[in-house]
Amino acid sequence: MTTLDGIAPAVESLGSAAYRRRHGVRLAYASGSMYKGIASADLVARMGRAGLLGYFGTGGLRPEQIDEAIGRIQRAVGPEGPYGMNLLASVDSPDRERRAVDLFLARRVRRVEAAAFLQPSAALVRYRLSGARRAADGSAVAPNSVMGKVSRPESAAAFLAPAPAHLVAALAAEGAITPEEAALAPLVPMADDLCVEADSGGHTDQRPLIGLLPEIVRLRDRAPGARAVCVGAAGGIGTPEAVAAALLLGADFVLTGSINQCTVEAGTADDVKDLLQAAGVQDTVMVPAGDMLEIGARAQVLGKGLFFPARANKLYDLYRRHDSLESIDEATRRQVQERIFRRSFDSVWAETAAHYATRNPAELARAESDPKHRMALVFKWYFVQSTRLAMSGDRERRVDYQVACGPAMGALNGYLAGTPLEDWRARHPDTLADLLMTGAATLLRRRLTELTGP
Repeated sequence: MTTLDGIAPAVESLGSAAYRRRHGVRLAYASGSMYKGIASADLVARMGRAGLLGYFGTGGLRPEQIDEAIGRIQRAVGPEGPYGMNLLASVDSPDRERRAVDLFLARRVRRVEAAAFLQPSAALVRYRLSGARRAADGSAVAPNSVMGKVSRPESAAAFLAPAPAHLVAALAAEGAITPEEAALAPLVPMADDLCVEADSGGHTDQRPLIGLLPEIVRLRDRAPGARAVCVGAAGGIGTPEAVAAALLLGADFVLTGSINQCTVEAGTADDVKDLLQAAGVQDTVMVPAGDMLEIGARAQVLGKGLFFPARANKLYDLYRRHDSLESIDEATRRQVQERIFRRSFDSVWAETAAHYATRNPAELARAESDPKHRMALVFKWYFVQSTRLAMSGDRERRVDYQVACGPAMGALNGYLAGTPLEDWRARHPDTLADLLMTGAATLLRRRLTELTGP
């Protein structure tokens, strides 16, 4: 009989030991950020207390809300504990990134999850290089760790490379980084970790992990000076089988998202968690992404029992076919206002204009001179409102909930059916982490036994 001693994995040895050492965690596992604090301070703190890494969802939150969350997490896990914050790319508003980095550096936040970056920005480069120093052996040490979330090889390549020289030079010239930090930039890849995001909830390219992950791993292995970068897998990670498959494909760690919003600590409404608990793998659909309506970007959301997907697609179709609200036929205009918005276009525009008057006057001026852009902003109001309804749990408007969700949620529900964790009120992010990783270790041991045989 072939022995598997030293071959079959224990749960603590799954994935990369370098990843576990870098972040001071016991498992090569992380919980990812989710918009508007759905990946809440309580969720991230619970992960940290369990010796696991979680990222707080900063998207859509005000700086004071993010600052409060950092304080709560640091009090729970300590200033050097395993936690991180999301840094969302903002091409249209680079000041938003800059303010976030100002806060992270002031609060000594040592990890960020960099999401939606096609290329590094000045703010992200500043975060990465701030505090960089030369070690005794001549290598560079960067105390601020970046995990780049990617779904395309060209984005991965940008994170595997050092910071763009023109951004480093500009930051040094304005005194945003020191001469020493600038000099060390060529020795520091932009990321310590890459997370390959496949078919996930929310914004997604829906790329299959089985093709994308090995490609990024090969890219890492061939990139000069990037062999220490860990490559993880996200999207569809909701069962031990999915974890085991990702590890066999070459993942150094796994990251979960959708499944964590159906836990006690997640910052979404209980009514939404009830819906998520009832979801199957077939119950997600693709819709237009509200924040990028004009370019037709897509997002994956929960579909079962909700009208939001059909209504979102109708609004996008109207946007494509018309140049203004006024050019839409009267019957359709009435239907949208009465059934979808439950408000008049004039009322929605008044609220939208008041928002942009203080937050982005240039956007308001553009809308006032461009009827199609004004229509886009009015339609985007519904996407924002649908997220608010889900966050607050307004049962009267349940059919309009927008709930970012991938098929991993349904897969987990199927796995937990008939167990004490079938009810979300018994689910916690660290409990799910241990369950999935322990199950993956057991599964890999059994598969190795079957493959090697007597």
